[in-house]
Amino acid sequence: MTRFRRWGLVVAGILLLVAAPVVVRAWPAAPSDVRAATLLAQVRGSDDRGWSGYVETEGSLELPDADRFSDLGSLLGGRTRMRAWWRDSDHWRVDQLLVSGETDLVHDEGLTTEWDYEHARATVSRDPGIRLPRTADLVPPVLARRLLRGVTDDDVSRIPSRRVAGRSAPGLRVVPSSDQSSIDHVDIWADPGTGVPLRVEVYAAGDAPAFRSAFVDFSGHRPDAADVGFTPTATTDVRFDDVLHIADAANQYAPIRPPDSVAGLAKAASSEGAVGVYGQGLTEVIAIPLRDREADALRDQLEVTRGVEHLAHRTLVTLGPLGVILTGDPGDGGFLLAGTLDRAALVRAADDVLAGFTYTGDRR
Repeated sequence: MTRFRRWGLVVAGILLLVAAPVVVRAWPAAPSDVRAATLLAQVRGSDDRGWSGYVETEGSLELPDADRFSDLGSLLGGRTRMRAWWRDSDHWRVDQLLVSGETDLVHDEGLTTEWDYEHARATVSRDPGIRLPRTADLVPPVLARRLLRGVTDDDVSRIPSRRVAGRSAPGLRVVPSSDQSSIDHVDIWADPGTGVPLRVEVYAAGDAPAFRSAFVDFSGHRPDAADVGFTPTATTDVRFDDVLHIADAANQYAPIRPPDSVAGLAKAASSEGAVGVYGQGLTEVIAIPLRDREADALRDQLEVTRGVEHLAHRTLVTLGPLGVILTGDPGDGGFLLAGTLDRAALVRAADDVLAGFTYTGDRR
Protein backbone atom coordinates (compact mmCIF):
# COMPACT_ATOMS: atom_id res chain seq x y z
CA MET A 1 0.00 0.00 0.00
CA THR A 2 1.40 3.38 -0.97
CA ARG A 3 1.84 6.18 1.53
CA PHE A 4 -0.79 8.19 -0.37
CA ARG A 5 -3.35 5.41 0.07
CA ARG A 6 -2.46 4.98 3.75
CA TRP A 7 -3.00 8.69 4.37
CA GLY A 8 -6.22 8.49 2.40
CA LEU A 9 -7.51 5.75 4.70
CA VAL A 10 -6.48 7.76 7.78
CA VAL A 11 -8.33 10.85 6.52
CA ALA A 12 -11.39 8.76 5.63
CA GLY A 13 -11.39 7.24 9.12
CA ILE A 14 -11.20 10.67 10.77
CA LEU A 15 -14.07 11.93 8.61
CA LEU A 16 -16.19 8.93 9.58
CA LEU A 17 -15.53 9.51 13.30
CA VAL A 18 -16.43 13.19 13.01
CA ALA A 19 -19.47 12.60 10.84
CA ALA A 20 -20.91 9.64 12.78
CA PRO A 21 -22.69 11.68 15.50
CA VAL A 22 -24.11 14.03 12.87
CA VAL A 23 -25.36 11.13 10.77
CA VAL A 24 -26.98 9.47 13.79
CA ARG A 25 -28.80 12.69 14.69
CA ALA A 26 -29.92 13.09 11.09
CA TRP A 27 -31.50 9.62 10.92
CA PRO A 28 -35.30 9.82 10.84
CA ALA A 29 -37.00 8.85 14.09
CA ALA A 30 -38.51 5.39 14.21
CA PRO A 31 -42.33 5.47 14.36
CA SER A 32 -44.02 4.32 17.56
CA ASP A 33 -47.49 2.83 17.99
CA VAL A 34 -47.64 3.34 21.77
CA ARG A 35 -51.00 4.77 22.84
CA ALA A 36 -51.16 8.28 24.27
CA ALA A 37 -52.51 7.12 27.63
CA THR A 38 -49.77 4.49 27.88
CA LEU A 39 -47.06 7.01 27.04
CA LEU A 40 -48.47 9.42 29.64
CA ALA A 41 -48.29 6.64 32.24
CA GLN A 42 -44.71 5.83 31.21
CA VAL A 43 -43.66 9.46 31.56
CA ARG A 44 -45.28 9.71 34.98
CA GLY A 45 -43.70 6.43 36.02
CA SER A 46 -40.21 7.79 35.25
CA ASP A 47 -40.14 10.18 38.23
CA ASP A 48 -37.85 7.88 40.23
CA ARG A 49 -35.52 7.13 37.33
CA GLY A 50 -31.91 8.30 37.43
CA TRP A 51 -30.40 10.06 34.46
CA SER A 52 -27.75 12.55 33.36
CA GLY A 53 -26.98 14.69 30.34
CA TYR A 54 -26.54 18.08 28.71
CA VAL A 55 -29.63 20.29 28.39
CA GLU A 56 -30.31 23.43 26.39
CA THR A 57 -33.30 25.67 26.98
CA GLU A 58 -34.52 28.59 24.90
CA GLY A 59 -37.32 31.02 25.65
CA SER A 60 -38.89 34.13 24.20
CA LEU A 61 -40.48 35.34 27.45
CA GLU A 62 -38.88 38.78 27.85
CA LEU A 63 -39.52 39.39 31.53
CA PRO A 64 -38.79 42.82 33.01
CA ASP A 65 -35.29 43.13 34.47
CA ALA A 66 -36.27 44.03 38.04
CA ASP A 67 -33.50 43.49 40.60
CA ARG A 68 -35.24 40.80 42.63
CA PHE A 69 -36.48 38.91 39.57
CA SER A 70 -33.54 39.27 37.14
CA ASP A 71 -32.66 35.55 37.21
CA LEU A 72 -36.12 34.71 35.89
CA GLY A 73 -35.63 36.94 32.88
CA SER A 74 -32.41 35.23 31.88
CA LEU A 75 -33.85 31.75 32.41
CA LEU A 76 -37.12 32.21 30.52
CA GLY A 77 -36.12 34.83 27.98
CA GLY A 78 -32.85 33.54 26.56
CA ARG A 79 -30.72 30.45 26.02
CA THR A 80 -29.39 28.41 28.93
CA ARG A 81 -26.98 25.46 28.83
CA MET A 82 -26.87 22.97 31.70
CA ARG A 83 -25.13 19.76 32.72
CA ALA A 84 -27.30 17.68 35.03
CA TRP A 85 -27.01 14.54 37.16
CA TRP A 86 -30.20 13.16 38.73
CA ARG A 87 -30.16 10.21 41.14
CA ASP A 88 -33.64 10.95 42.51
CA SER A 89 -35.71 13.95 43.60
CA ASP A 90 -33.69 14.24 46.82
CA HIS A 91 -30.21 13.94 45.29
CA TRP A 92 -29.28 15.84 42.16
CA ARG A 93 -26.94 18.43 40.71
CA VAL A 94 -27.54 20.91 37.89
CA ASP A 95 -24.66 23.10 36.63
CA GLN A 96 -25.53 26.18 34.59
CA LEU A 97 -22.73 26.64 32.06
CA LEU A 98 -21.79 30.30 31.53
CA VAL A 99 -19.28 32.05 29.31
CA SER A 100 -17.35 33.11 32.42
CA GLY A 101 -17.64 29.80 34.29
CA GLU A 102 -20.58 28.05 35.87
CA THR A 103 -23.08 28.26 38.71
CA ASP A 104 -24.08 24.97 40.29
CA LEU A 105 -27.14 23.83 42.23
CA VAL A 106 -26.51 20.78 44.42
CA HIS A 107 -29.48 19.25 46.23
CA ASP A 108 -29.17 16.82 49.15
CA GLU A 109 -32.39 15.89 50.95
CA GLY A 110 -33.98 19.18 52.11
CA LEU A 111 -31.00 21.46 51.47
CA THR A 112 -29.83 23.09 48.24
CA THR A 113 -26.38 24.61 47.74
CA GLU A 114 -25.85 27.30 45.11
CA TRP A 115 -22.16 27.29 44.26
CA ASP A 116 -20.59 30.15 42.31
CA TYR A 117 -17.25 28.56 41.51
CA GLU A 118 -15.68 31.61 39.84
CA HIS A 119 -16.35 33.85 42.86
CA ALA A 120 -15.68 31.08 45.43
CA ARG A 121 -19.08 31.51 47.09
CA ALA A 122 -21.56 28.85 48.17
CA THR A 123 -24.95 29.51 49.75
CA VAL A 124 -26.81 26.70 51.50
CA SER A 125 -30.56 27.06 51.99
CA ARG A 126 -33.50 24.89 52.92
CA ASP A 127 -36.05 24.06 50.26
CA PRO A 128 -39.10 26.26 50.92
CA GLY A 129 -42.66 25.28 50.08
CA ILE A 130 -43.02 28.36 47.87
CA ARG A 131 -40.22 29.53 45.58
CA LEU A 132 -39.47 31.05 42.21
CA PRO A 133 -38.29 28.85 39.32
CA ARG A 134 -34.60 27.89 39.19
CA THR A 135 -32.44 26.14 36.59
CA ALA A 136 -33.24 22.67 37.92
CA ASP A 137 -36.96 23.26 37.29
CA LEU A 138 -36.31 23.70 33.57
CA VAL A 139 -34.64 20.39 32.69
CA PRO A 140 -37.14 18.35 30.62
CA PRO A 141 -38.07 15.68 33.22
CA VAL A 142 -38.80 18.22 35.97
CA LEU A 143 -40.57 20.68 33.67
CA ALA A 144 -42.75 17.91 32.21
CA ARG A 145 -43.65 16.63 35.68
CA ARG A 146 -44.89 20.08 36.69
CA LEU A 147 -46.86 20.66 33.50
CA LEU A 148 -48.55 17.25 33.72
CA ARG A 149 -50.09 17.87 37.14
CA GLY A 150 -53.83 17.43 36.85
CA VAL A 151 -53.63 16.15 33.26
CA THR A 152 -55.90 13.19 32.41
CA ASP A 153 -55.92 10.67 29.57
CA ASP A 154 -58.56 12.80 27.83
CA ASP A 155 -56.11 15.72 27.60
CA VAL A 156 -53.40 13.89 25.64
CA SER A 157 -52.88 12.63 22.10
CA ARG A 158 -49.98 11.16 20.12
CA ILE A 159 -47.74 13.20 17.83
CA PRO A 160 -44.99 11.84 15.56
CA SER A 161 -41.76 10.59 17.07
CA ARG A 162 -38.72 12.84 16.97
CA ARG A 163 -35.01 12.18 17.24
CA VAL A 164 -33.75 13.76 20.46
CA ALA A 165 -30.21 13.31 21.80
CA GLY A 166 -29.69 10.54 19.25
CA ARG A 167 -32.80 8.58 20.32
CA SER A 168 -36.14 7.98 18.60
CA ALA A 169 -38.53 9.55 21.09
CA PRO A 170 -42.31 9.05 20.84
CA GLY A 171 -44.26 12.29 21.16
CA LEU A 172 -47.19 13.31 23.34
CA ARG A 173 -49.36 16.43 22.95
CA VAL A 174 -51.09 17.88 26.00
CA VAL A 175 -53.99 20.32 25.56
CA PRO A 176 -55.33 22.11 28.65
CA SER A 177 -58.83 21.14 29.69
CA SER A 178 -59.48 24.57 31.20
CA ASP A 179 -60.53 27.41 28.91
CA GLN A 180 -58.77 29.79 31.31
CA SER A 181 -55.28 28.56 30.39
CA SER A 182 -53.05 30.79 28.26
CA ILE A 183 -51.21 27.69 26.99
CA ASP A 184 -52.39 26.36 23.65
CA HIS A 185 -50.59 23.03 23.99
CA VAL A 186 -47.43 21.35 25.27
CA ASP A 187 -45.46 18.76 23.28
CA ILE A 188 -43.33 16.19 25.11
CA TRP A 189 -40.98 13.59 23.62
CA ALA A 190 -39.85 10.77 25.92
CA ASP A 191 -37.11 8.16 25.96
CA PRO A 192 -38.81 4.90 24.88
CA GLY A 193 -36.79 2.78 27.28
CA THR A 194 -37.24 4.75 30.51
CA GLY A 195 -40.13 7.13 29.87
CA VAL A 196 -37.91 10.08 30.90
CA PRO A 197 -38.96 13.24 29.02
CA LEU A 198 -36.20 14.31 26.63
CA ARG A 199 -37.75 17.40 25.07
CA VAL A 200 -40.55 19.75 26.15
CA GLU A 201 -42.04 22.58 24.07
CA VAL A 202 -44.62 25.04 25.43
CA TYR A 203 -46.83 26.85 22.92
CA ALA A 204 -49.12 29.83 23.18
CA ALA A 205 -50.53 31.10 19.88
CA GLY A 206 -48.43 30.61 16.74
CA ASP A 207 -46.22 27.94 15.27
CA ALA A 208 -43.07 28.52 17.35
CA PRO A 209 -42.71 27.40 20.98
CA ALA A 210 -42.55 30.16 23.56
CA PHE A 211 -40.22 27.98 25.61
CA ARG A 212 -38.39 24.73 24.96
CA SER A 213 -36.07 22.49 26.94
CA ALA A 214 -34.23 19.56 25.37
CA PHE A 215 -31.43 17.13 26.05
CA VAL A 216 -28.54 17.39 23.62
CA ASP A 217 -26.87 14.37 25.22
CA PHE A 218 -28.66 11.87 27.50
CA SER A 219 -27.89 8.80 29.60
CA GLY A 220 -30.61 6.75 31.28
CA HIS A 221 -28.21 5.33 33.88
CA ARG A 222 -28.43 6.48 37.50
CA PRO A 223 -25.37 8.61 38.32
CA ASP A 224 -23.06 7.77 41.20
CA ALA A 225 -23.44 9.54 44.54
CA ALA A 226 -20.13 11.32 43.92
CA ASP A 227 -21.59 12.96 40.80
CA VAL A 228 -24.19 14.83 42.84
CA GLY A 229 -21.98 15.79 45.77
CA PHE A 230 -20.65 19.19 46.82
CA THR A 231 -17.01 19.50 47.83
CA PRO A 232 -16.00 23.16 48.25
CA THR A 233 -12.49 24.33 47.56
CA ALA A 234 -10.32 25.56 50.42
CA THR A 235 -11.09 29.18 49.46
CA THR A 236 -14.86 28.81 49.04
CA ASP A 237 -16.92 30.96 51.40
CA VAL A 238 -19.85 28.76 52.51
CA ARG A 239 -22.82 30.49 54.12
CA PHE A 240 -26.36 29.54 55.17
CA ASP A 241 -29.30 31.72 54.14
CA ASP A 242 -32.76 31.15 55.61
CA VAL A 243 -34.42 33.45 53.04
CA LEU A 244 -34.11 32.19 49.50
CA HIS A 245 -35.66 35.04 47.47
CA ILE A 246 -38.47 37.57 47.45
CA ALA A 247 -41.29 35.00 47.24
CA ASP A 248 -39.84 33.02 50.14
CA ALA A 249 -39.36 36.19 52.23
CA ALA A 250 -42.94 37.32 51.59
CA ASN A 251 -44.29 33.87 52.36
CA GLN A 252 -42.46 33.73 55.69
CA TYR A 253 -42.90 37.26 56.98
CA ALA A 254 -45.73 39.18 55.29
CA PRO A 255 -48.67 39.54 57.75
CA ILE A 256 -51.16 38.50 55.08
CA ARG A 257 -53.16 35.44 54.13
CA PRO A 258 -54.47 35.06 50.57
CA PRO A 259 -58.03 33.91 49.79
CA ASP A 260 -58.92 30.25 49.38
CA SER A 261 -59.65 30.58 45.67
CA VAL A 262 -59.18 33.02 42.80
CA ALA A 263 -60.79 32.95 39.34
CA GLY A 264 -62.44 29.68 40.34
CA LEU A 265 -59.07 28.01 41.09
CA ALA A 266 -58.51 26.47 44.52
CA LYS A 267 -55.46 27.35 46.58
CA ALA A 268 -52.81 24.62 46.60
CA ALA A 269 -52.11 22.72 49.82
CA SER A 270 -48.55 24.10 49.80
CA SER A 271 -49.87 27.66 50.25
CA GLU A 272 -49.59 27.92 54.02
CA GLY A 273 -48.11 31.42 54.27
CA ALA A 274 -48.64 34.79 52.63
CA VAL A 275 -48.09 33.61 49.06
CA GLY A 276 -50.95 31.91 47.27
CA VAL A 277 -50.55 29.28 44.54
CA TYR A 278 -53.72 28.45 42.65
CA GLY A 279 -54.55 25.77 40.08
CA GLN A 280 -51.99 23.30 38.74
CA GLY A 281 -50.23 22.12 35.64
CA LEU A 282 -51.19 24.11 32.55
CA THR A 283 -53.51 26.48 34.46
CA GLU A 284 -51.68 27.95 37.44
CA VAL A 285 -51.06 31.35 39.01
CA ILE A 286 -49.01 32.57 41.98
CA ALA A 287 -49.89 35.66 44.05
CA ILE A 288 -47.04 37.35 45.96
CA PRO A 289 -47.54 40.37 48.29
CA LEU A 290 -44.87 43.03 47.74
CA ARG A 291 -43.75 45.94 49.88
CA ASP A 292 -43.56 49.45 48.46
CA ARG A 293 -39.94 49.40 47.35
CA GLU A 294 -40.20 46.03 45.65
CA ALA A 295 -43.52 46.81 43.99
CA ASP A 296 -42.32 50.23 42.78
CA ALA A 297 -39.13 48.80 41.25
CA LEU A 298 -41.09 46.11 39.42
CA ARG A 299 -43.77 48.59 38.34
CA ASP A 300 -41.11 50.83 36.77
CA GLN A 301 -39.80 47.89 34.77
CA LEU A 302 -43.25 46.76 33.69
CA GLU A 303 -43.94 50.27 32.40
CA VAL A 304 -41.22 49.90 29.77
CA THR A 305 -42.01 46.30 28.88
CA ARG A 306 -43.38 45.65 25.43
CA GLY A 307 -47.15 45.17 25.36
CA VAL A 308 -47.83 46.72 28.79
CA GLU A 309 -51.45 47.58 29.58
CA HIS A 310 -52.61 50.10 32.17
CA LEU A 311 -55.80 49.18 33.95
CA ALA A 312 -57.40 50.79 37.00
CA HIS A 313 -54.76 50.44 39.75
CA ARG A 314 -53.19 47.55 37.85
CA THR A 315 -50.30 47.06 35.43
CA LEU A 316 -50.61 44.07 33.08
CA VAL A 317 -48.14 42.38 30.72
CA THR A 318 -48.69 39.22 28.68
CA LEU A 319 -45.64 37.39 27.33
CA GLY A 320 -46.73 34.42 25.23
CA PRO A 321 -48.27 31.94 27.67
CA LEU A 322 -47.08 33.90 30.72
CA GLY A 323 -49.21 36.66 32.19
CA VAL A 324 -48.01 39.15 34.82
CA ILE A 325 -50.18 41.66 36.66
CA LEU A 326 -49.17 44.03 39.48
CA THR A 327 -51.86 45.68 41.57
CA GLY A 328 -51.70 49.09 43.20
CA ASP A 329 -50.18 52.48 42.39
CA PRO A 330 -46.71 53.91 43.17
CA GLY A 331 -46.11 53.90 46.93
CA ASP A 332 -48.95 51.47 47.59
CA GLY A 333 -47.13 48.16 47.51
CA GLY A 334 -49.24 45.58 45.75
CA PHE A 335 -49.73 41.96 44.75
CA LEU A 336 -47.76 40.40 41.93
CA LEU A 337 -49.68 37.70 40.09
CA ALA A 338 -47.93 35.60 37.46
CA GLY A 339 -48.91 32.42 35.70
CA THR A 340 -50.50 30.66 32.78
CA LEU A 341 -53.96 32.23 32.87
CA ASP A 342 -55.48 34.08 29.93
CA ARG A 343 -55.94 37.83 30.25
CA ALA A 344 -59.53 37.76 31.53
CA ALA A 345 -58.81 35.06 34.12
CA LEU A 346 -55.65 36.86 35.30
CA VAL A 347 -57.53 40.12 35.86
CA ARG A 348 -60.29 38.23 37.68
CA ALA A 349 -57.67 36.51 39.85
CA ALA A 350 -56.16 39.90 40.80
CA ASP A 351 -59.63 41.22 41.72
CA ASP A 352 -60.29 38.15 43.87
CA VAL A 353 -56.94 38.48 45.70
CA LEU A 354 -57.61 42.13 46.51
CA ALA A 355 -61.14 41.37 47.68
CA GLY A 356 -60.29 38.25 49.66
CA PHE A 357 -56.92 38.63 51.39
CA THR A 358 -56.76 39.20 55.15
CA TYR A 359 -54.23 40.78 57.50
CA THR A 360 -52.86 38.61 60.31
CA GLY A 361 -50.78 41.27 62.09
CA ASP A 362 -49.47 44.83 61.89
CA ARG A 363 -49.02 46.31 58.45
CA ARG A 364 -45.37 46.77 57.40
